[in-house]
Amino acid sequence: MGWLTRFLAAVAFLAVGVIFSPETFGSKPDGQKSSHLSTYLKLAHLLSFSTAFGSALWVTFIGGIIMFKNLPRHQFGNLQSKMFPAYFSLVGACAAISVASFGYLHPWESASTVEKYQLGFLLSSFAFSLTNLFVFTPMTIEMMKQRHKVEREQNIGEEVGWSKNREAAKVNPKLAAMNKKFGMIHGLSSLANIMSFGSLAMHSWYLAGKMNL
Repeated sequence: MGWLTRFLAAVAFLAVGVIFSPETFGSKPDGQKSSHLSTYLKLAHLLSFSTAFGSALWVTFIGGIIMFKNLPRHQFGNLQSKMFPAYFSLVGACAAISVASFGYLHPWESASTVEKYQLGFLLSSFAFSLTNLFVFTPMTIEMMKQRHKVEREQNIGEEVGWSKNREAAKVNPKLAAMNKKFGMIHGLSSLANIMSFGSLAMHSWYLAGKMNL
């Protein structure tokens, strides 16, 4: 199934959901009905938040681990170098939409303390994603490419896992130094990603408390 077909299918399901929503066929008095703008903003917030949360959950705890355990190290690294910019761009864009829609629905001047905290969580997720996208990811990719070059000279990198790298680093000070620098940068990137996901998780608790199922 092509991307256009998938997109059209998603739009079709969304359209059906809008048609059969309580906002369309509800029997509330006019004075109690939510404005269309408010409904659209809530929808934008919900879709953006759920996309960011689901993407972060998969990449952080499932997809990345599966790939690391099953792909040759250099292949895994090259794949991650293509995926991470797209991933952080997606989460950052979704967080930005969530911030904008939530901020519009809950203006700072009239927002409660809890709502202000929630806006702060969303802003934190946005900031951490941008930091990863523009700071840590480029540094990680550049360091990875340099390390791959050294590893190829040692005829390693096609194995799954880290065993050959660690053995080679014991007798190669240059590779050992690269491993240390890469570990530091990658650690900061991972920390920023966890903080972004944690901020989204905090907001998920808030949304759960607002749901009436």
